[in-house]
Amino acid sequence: MAEKRPTILQIIPELDTGGAERTTVEMAEAIVKGGGRAIVLANGGRMCSEVEAVGGEMIRFPAATKNPLRILTNAAAIARMIRHENVDLVHARSRAPAWSAFIAARLAGARFVTTYHGIYNEKGRLKRTYNSVMARGDVIIANSDYTAAIVRERYAIDPARIVVVNRGVDINRFERANVAADRLAALRKAWGIAPGRRIILHPARLTRWKGQITVVEAAAILMRRPGYEDVVIVFAGDAQGRQSYVEELEARSTAAGIADRVRLVGHVADMPAALAASEIVLIASIEPEAFGRTSVEAQAMGVPVIATSIGAPPFTVLAPPRHPLDAATGRHVPPGDAAALAAAIEDLLSLKGEDRRAISERARTHARRNYATGTLQRATLSVYDSLLGTRLAGRFAEMAMDSETPNA
Repeated sequence: MAEKRPTILQIIPELDTGGAERTTVEMAEAIVKGGGRAIVLANGGRMCSEVEAVGGEMIRFPAATKNPLRILTNAAAIARMIRHENVDLVHARSRAPAWSAFIAARLAGARFVTTYHGIYNEKGRLKRTYNSVMARGDVIIANSDYTAAIVRERYAIDPARIVVVNRGVDINRFERANVAADRLAALRKAWGIAPGRRIILHPARLTRWKGQITVVEAAAILMRRPGYEDVVIVFAGDAQGRQSYVEELEARSTAAGIADRVRLVGHVADMPAALAASEIVLIASIEPEAFGRTSVEAQAMGVPVIATSIGAPPFTVLAPPRHPLDAATGRHVPPGDAAALAAAIEDLLSLKGEDRRAISERARTHARRNYATGTLQRATLSVYDSLLGTRLAGRFAEMAMDSETPNA
């Protein structure tokens, strides 16, 4: 008798941009390659076509609602969908849709998995209850050791239910040798940056906790010094409607006299080219990052990273004092410390010749050894297998081996 083809439903508010969204697409691909059926529920977004391109099924669904009545209505709709589509497992990646998915999975008898993608603020009992849905999975996937520690600290649950699966990077996509010169030239032209000028990249959506203000303050310190006349700061990320914050960043840059050295370029589709064009990548968050995927993507491209010393980036970016200087892939700085950030930028920009090549190669090796997308995909499929008694991970691994075997 043929083994049943498992159906996995992932739910997320939007599929527009971000690490959780990218992981959703990657897992849709892995499920299909492992012999399963992949369904994704989301309001919409630019990544929806990617789900369909990898063989997944995209269903537009009002998953972003936080309205309690609508959450219950959504739960009933998802339960009907689970029964109609013979869904075996529901995987929720955000709190509001997770409540609907949790209720639906229990009503319809499907297994329920969550991924703790973010370190959610817990101010008050109501917020703590709202967040707690992410710890109600049959298995809770934490996207880093740091996140797993937070989950264990907050919830009295069996540690065996928590599985750490680090986010992954598409190694082939983030390969410097695959980025042609014309892509770099096109990006520089679009950003209004002349050839030869050095780019410091801050890739993150424009929101206060991501630390753009600290970056502007650090740039103002650095650019007062001789030898940095060719440095340009690029903020790459959507404002997502935060126009007042954009105006504040522009006003601060103008007041500091560096408006002509700062670019707010919005969403960047060609992130490998953006990283390859950069001297340094900044992760300047003033609140803890649950993972910080961009820090790994940058290192995969051989770009050193300066990250704040909170959350997961201190684990993903190797730097003193945790690691010796000759093993470092970047630097750590205290959150919100513009002077320290300026000094770290100056330090890395001063690296020349063999020192620059060495840190670049260390970063590349570190990312490839520890954070490949295939590792994330296999580990997550193994979680599904443990709950369903299937062998998605084994089939996925077999397909990967077949694709790597040269033709006879």
